[in-house]
Formats: sequence, C-alpha cells, structure tokens
Amino acid sequence: MTLRYSRRSYRQVVWKSSSQVWAWLHEQAFRYFGGCCQYVVLDNLKEGVIRPDIYEPQLNRLYAAMLAHYAVVADPARVRDPNRKGSVENAIQHTQATALAGRRFESIEAQNAFLMHWEEKWAAQRIHGRAKRQVEEMFQEERAHLKALPIEGFRYFEEGTRTVQDDTTAQVDSAWYAARPAPIGAEVLVRLYEHEIEIRDLHTLALIRRHTRARRKGAVELPDAERLFNPSRQTHQILKRAEHIGPHTHALCRALFEQRGREAQKSMWGIVGLHPRYPACILEQAAASALARHIHAYKAVRAIAEQLLAQAIARLDGTQPELPLGDAGSPLTQQHELIRDPAEYAAFFNRSVGTEPLAPDTPAPSQATERVQPPLGEPQAQDCA
Repeated sequence: MTLRYSRRSYRQVVWKSSSQVWAWLHEQAFRYFGGCCQYVVLDNLKEGVIRPDIYEPQLNRLYAAMLAHYAVVADPARVRDPNRKGSVENAIQHTQATALAGRRFESIEAQNAFLMHWEEKWAAQRIHGRAKRQVEEMFQEERAHLKALPIEGFRYFEEGTRTVQDDTTAQVDSAWYAARPAPIGAEVLVRLYEHEIEIRDLHTLALIRRHTRARRKGAVELPDAERLFNPSRQTHQILKRAEHIGPHTHALCRALFEQRGREAQKSMWGIVGLHPRYPACILEQAAASALARHIHAYKAVRAIAEQLLAQAIARLDGTQPELPLGDAGSPLTQQHELIRDPAEYAAFFNRSVGTEPLAPDTPAPSQATERVQPPLGEPQAQDCA
C-alpha cells in the first residue's frame, strides 16, 4: 500500500490470499501509517471486488465491512487501466528491482523484516525523483491529514445463507437460533463471529437478530414466547409415523410437542427415525419406560432401546439368563449346583484357623458336586462364585 502524496509504502509478503487476508493487510497498513486515508484505489482482484463496474462495482462483503469500520471509501480502478493507480504500481516495480533483486531469504518472516528495514532506512529516506523532496519529510506532512484509528479493531466473520425452518429457527453449526421476524421458508444471511452470530436480511443486509454463539451441539436459542404450538403439516406427519409404531411412541411424541412446540419436531423426527434400526416392540418398551420416568428426550429413548435390544440378543444367544428387569437390578442366585453348602465353608474356615476340627459327621458332598468342584484345600476360580 502506497500513500499518494508522500509515496510512503507499507510492504508485507504472505503465502496465500483470501478476503480475510486482504482485509487484514489493510488493517496492518493503517496501523503502520498511524491513521486511515479518505479512500483507497485498488485493483479488481476477487478478494476486494466481486464484480467490476465503472459505476457500481460489487465489493466483497467482508472487505466492504472492514472499510466501513474504518470509514474508508473504496474506489476500484478501471479494468486494464494500471495508470489509474500508478503510484503503487511504481512502488512494486521499485521494490522488485531494488530491494528484492538477487536476494534469497530463509523464511517469509525474514523477508518481511528486511522489507520493513529497507523501507525505513532507505526508501523513506530517499529523495523522490519527481517531487524533488524526501519521502519521509512529505509523510510527516501527510500524517496530520490521516483519520484517527478506531479504538476497537475490525471483527472478522464468516458468511453463509440459511433457510428459516418450520419452528422459526435457523440452523448454524449444529445449533438453532431464533430468526423472527424472518418468515418461515425465507433465506437469511448469517454472519459468524468468534463469540456471536448475526442474522441479516439477504438483500438489504439489515440486522434481524443477534445471538451469543452456542458452545455445544444441539443447543436451541429460542425464547418461550416465540415457540409455536399450533401443529403444522410436518407435525401431523411425524405423529402419524409415531402412531404406526405404537401407542407409547405416539404418546411420547405428543408430550414432546405439548412441552416444546414445533421446536421439538427435531427430537420427534429422531424418535420415529429409530424404527428402521430397532423393532417396533423395542421402541414401544423404550417409550413406555421414558414416559414412566418423565424423560422426554430422544437420546434417552435411544439409550433405553439400545439396552433392551442388547438384552434380547443375549437371551437369544443363550449367553444371558432371562431375568426380570428392575430398577434394583437382577436378583442374586442363592442355590446352584456350583454353590457349596454354607456349613462346608464354615467347617473349612474353623479347621484352617485351628479353632475347631472338622466334624466327623460332616456330610460329604454329592458325587455330582465332587466332579465339578475342586477340593477345599485347593481353591480355584469356581470358589469365587
């Protein structure tokens, strides 16, 4: 970037260019000069100008927002008319022929440091050939006419278009944000900042809503006063599919809608979408369990269905005995062919500590037990039962 009056320049080399890099380089130049110019003449590169036009050029929105933040007017040059910005063109040729000719650098940081040193110690101290004056001297005169920099720097953002959904929200990065008064089905412009998002009109760029950016997936930023509880065509479609699965699934979906309105349709879609993965009987048991516990959530229904399906598969494979389900868990087995009589364990303990010899009339184990169990003096893994 070269100031028109003094020819004082700011030079920085970057590996790649983008709209954000292009705007950031302007900020760095403004800070280096210590102020902003009134307007900037730029080439018609895509980072700055999307559609060149001599009367109404279309600027890149990020670049235009950065210039508006610093109150600078963009004046794109005419296509194939380099003389319109001859000052910066001559500065580029001067840099390539003088500062960079025949030099190699170990890194891009070393090259930028050398260019800064070259500008301050040589280029700024030279006598300009046409003006017949020192560049640094003219820059000191020009600096007084530069506009003061704003206190806060420009906040960079990413843009995208979203469609307002049936529940008056717009989805951004796995989260949903209220978009009223934008109508349902309309496209809106979304600007993503570091800590917040803005929903704007797609054509006029007028601000519609501003929200704090959610930090977890699935978050819904929708006030209760803006929730819609009148069923839509999508609501009836979900409830019809839930009724086809079973009455408990249908009751759970209705409870979700009555509690959260149309915003709950995402959870309702998730519940009825489990049908191809789990049988209807499993989903019905999961829905009944969720209703009994007053848990109205898709993830809870999915977790219960996964547990019920695993137990059903284990029973079919014979790896798990069929036991009644309960909140306290399965009951402990007290009698089994692998479990010895408690009197035998008591006698073994007394004999081991030397307090009481083994009674001669202790009944011997049955033959079936002796074939399975090892002697008491050699405890094995079966004794842990």
